[in-house]
Amino acid sequence: MTTLCRHAARVRTAFWPVLILCVGLGAVATLLAQPAQVSGPKRLNVLLIMADDLNTDLATYGGPARSPNIDRLAARGLRFDRAYTQYPVCNQSRSSMLTGRRPDVTGVLSNPGRNPMSPHFRERLPNAVTLPQLFRNNGYVSARVGKLFHYGVPLDIGTGGLDDYKSWDIAINPRGRDRELLDKVFTLVPGQFGGTVSWLADDEGEDAQHTDGIGAAEAVRLLERFQREQKPFFLGVGFYRPHTPYVSPRRYFDMYPTSGITLPTLSADDTVREPKAAYRRANKEQDAMTDAQRREAIQAYYAAATFMDAQVGVVLAALERLGLADNTVVVFTSDHGYHLADHGLWQKPSLFEHCARVPLVIAAPGRARGTSTRALSELVDLYPTLAEMAGLTPSDPLDGRSLVPVLDTPDRTVRDAAFTQAYNGYAVRTDRWRYIEWAEGREGRQLYDLAADPQETQNLATAPAHADVVADLSARLAAYRQK
Repeated sequence: MTTLCRHAARVRTAFWPVLILCVGLGAVATLLAQPAQVSGPKRLNVLLIMADDLNTDLATYGGPARSPNIDRLAARGLRFDRAYTQYPVCNQSRSSMLTGRRPDVTGVLSNPGRNPMSPHFRERLPNAVTLPQLFRNNGYVSARVGKLFHYGVPLDIGTGGLDDYKSWDIAINPRGRDRELLDKVFTLVPGQFGGTVSWLADDEGEDAQHTDGIGAAEAVRLLERFQREQKPFFLGVGFYRPHTPYVSPRRYFDMYPTSGITLPTLSADDTVREPKAAYRRANKEQDAMTDAQRREAIQAYYAAATFMDAQVGVVLAALERLGLADNTVVVFTSDHGYHLADHGLWQKPSLFEHCARVPLVIAAPGRARGTSTRALSELVDLYPTLAEMAGLTPSDPLDGRSLVPVLDTPDRTVRDAAFTQAYNGYAVRTDRWRYIEWAEGREGRQLYDLAADPQETQNLATAPAHADVVADLSARLAAYRQK
């Protein structure tokens, strides 16, 4: 343990992640060795699996990215076809989801800059009880492997990042060969990877040598231990892919020949980039990409997504093998969507549908199985949903709504609108419409009829025929901002 602590102290990270590594891990063996303080019916476990920067291009959503393991999970659970992030950037989204509060409440409205301790939701909400912390406070073993709260990828891989020590009994930070191969990665901006389109097909490494492969193996070991010790658990497994750089073994690239990749077409608004605020994340490096490079980047993203799906399969297979699946709620999701040249944009954030929408699958014992729902939902809804299914009462106010009624009856709804924000823009998604205001309309408005125009090619915000729709949705955004 002394050697481990010395190594951890050399890692560039905040003090409290080191503290949990050195002190928390020392207490884990004692914690797990104690008899479970559980009486009555067996308590429902939670396995929360998160991908990083994953959009809905998965096969289960009708997309081109092969995802056989996520597809199988959807076949034994409920797929949410219209789930949305609160903020399409990692730190903002994860802080919101895991506290159950909207970004304007958490105060987390940016990714960290030079100060690795800022921003963190506990600066605004020091006494917040996070989702995993709620389970921890109620006798569960709360553990995470990989990225649940924010990490800077790839440089923070293997560290505690912006973790929250109050949330976990056990915290494991895997680090694999992908972290060591940055000198081989192709990137649009030399020396930059996390915020820049970049990729690498690893010709030598196997799944188990990559960070996500190591993370999957660590999750399996924890599941085996929980099963052996008969401990109720909340286990968060955060995979790093398909976040840039899109790195995975070569065989996943071979599944997606570039000759079969069709580049998206651009609308007139996309071409002139109006309103300008909607396209603020376009940059000269991305614009300078050749069509061949665009296809290679999309190939690499799908390869990384399928590689990540394979690691999901490793964890789910262990859950089944250990007899835990029948008493465990499994949630699979991502922190936000992602652009792959659609609207002429790459990565995130924007308030277009492809960036705000996230994959969400919930497989819960005794609930809906093998079907989908069009009910609108938000990531902030996961906290009250899991708390209700486990019979736990949150001590803090929450901004989400429980999705249990939808899990019981998939054609039900619990909300008539879903909200997403980014920078000085706010968006509302209803059954038919996506409406966006930038700086309360001063920097532009966008209205799309997603029933007739799912690719968001025609902005109807100034059309006289839709003035009443704009007025109604604008009022909804004003009410949302005032909460």
